[in-house]
Amino acid sequence: MHFDLTDLRLYLHILDTGNITAGAARSHLSLAAASARIRAMEASLGTDFLERGRRGVTPTPAGRALAHHARILLQQAERMQQDLADYAQGVKGQVRLLCNTTAITEYLPEVLADFLRRHPNLDIDLQELPSARITHALRQGAADLGIVSDAVDTSDLQTQAFCDDPLVLILPVDHPLSDASDVSFSDAMHHDFVGLSADSALAIYLEEQALHSGSRLQIRIRADGFDGVIRMVARGAGLAIVPMAAVERATSRSFKCIALNDTWARRALLLCAKDFSTLPGYAKALLHALTLP
Repeated sequence: MHFDLTDLRLYLHILDTGNITAGAARSHLSLAAASARIRAMEASLGTDFLERGRRGVTPTPAGRALAHHARILLQQAERMQQDLADYAQGVKGQVRLLCNTTAITEYLPEVLADFLRRHPNLDIDLQELPSARITHALRQGAADLGIVSDAVDTSDLQTQAFCDDPLVLILPVDHPLSDASDVSFSDAMHHDFVGLSADSALAIYLEEQALHSGSRLQIRIRADGFDGVIRMVARGAGLAIVPMAAVERATSRSFKCIALNDTWARRALLLCAKDFSTLPGYAKALLHALTLP
């Protein structure tokens, strides 16, 4: 049995994304090369690691065991790289940070850029996921740090406050709801919406809230990013739910912003990890940067 680190990273990327195509893209491999590597891994042990289905792949019992050991080995390799970075020029460590949509687009770009400038021997593997998937990844040891909504269960993780992140309803100025002081999500769902891309963490979160209320969002069009959503709402394409931080950053003000009176919309973001005290030094450095006022 011979697996290299590229094999192990590829396999974990496939599990994280749920299909071989996306896992290959995240590993910067062609689909043919990724498939060949997985087949070689399975052939070397004489067992399947993945169950293939129409909606993607899931790990077999052997595949779950492989994932457990792969995460440990890759974490050890990354810690070795960081230790060696003090002695060998060009050797880098890597922090894996998982975040929801708002954190990535509204709060992190400048903070992470400043951090990378101060730490030339560190890279950041930054990925967007729904909060529930982030907490699952942290419990499995698949990431160093996460930024999640306080709406998800973090009882077995360690957390620190990151920032308040209320969600608000935005709408055209001449919309029938524009005179309201606040609106419930269930009332807003009677109208057409402009949504984010279907695979964004916030879009998934809002679809879940809609399903909990027994309905579905009426999405007329999806835009790539909050700026596109806000501009379409301002031109009358529909309603949207966005973070207040995106509204404050918007250059156009030709739309109305109304508070949502649902409890889940009054959310805060949390920094979390399996155990802050056992993070490698480079992950602790990033944690410190993220908690600065």
